Amino acid sequence: MKKLLLTGFEPFLNFPINPTQKIADELHGMEIGGYKIHSEILPVDFSVSGDLVISHIEKLQPDAVLSLGLSGGRFKVTPERIAINVNDGAKDNSGHAPVDEPIVEGGADGYFTNLPIRKMVEAMKGKGLPAEISNTAGAYLCNHVMYRELHYVNEQRPDMLAGFIHIPASHELAVEHGRVPSWSHENLKKAIVTCIEVIG
Repeated sequence: MKKLLLTGFEPFLNFPINPTQKIADELHGMEIGGYKIHSEILPVDFSVSGDLVISHIEKLQPDAVLSLGLSGGRFKVTPERIAINVNDGAKDNSGHAPVDEPIVEGGADGYFTNLPIRKMVEAMKGKGLPAEISNTAGAYLCNHVMYRELHYVNEQRPDMLAGFIHIPASHELAVEHGRVPSWSHENLKKAIVTCIEVIG
């Protein structure tokens, strides 16, 4: 059976709960769409997260990598089209706030995902789940991890599929946070399962 590395993130900034962590934990060990799921939780730390995801890839040797990130404020599930070679944004959980830093010195300006993101969106919408392609993963940790994965694909593993999906807040997080749109946990998980089912 093929292997899929699924990653989520720990809580960060003013989000005391990260629904990607719960989804990744719950899907670990499951068989979905012909893939055996292996989940890992990444730290919200520019100096660690990219190296760690590459370490997980090299250890597991997966056929596909799907990373999840919280976008507290989005109201649809949004597969990302592109990652850009820049770190910039608020402080990470170690207190580092990069400004215009390249992720990989001399690396490509950007990489497009090789996941079937249009097919993912249509499959989610077909199940009544609001979804659309996003053309910006920002410049925070989500973009950082997506870029590092796709740089690795282009340099080392052209046969491996890789990409990133941003999800809205869960109801549980919205109650704690107070000012973000939210989905039920079960629908968030259903959306990710649906995306994995169509990766192929």
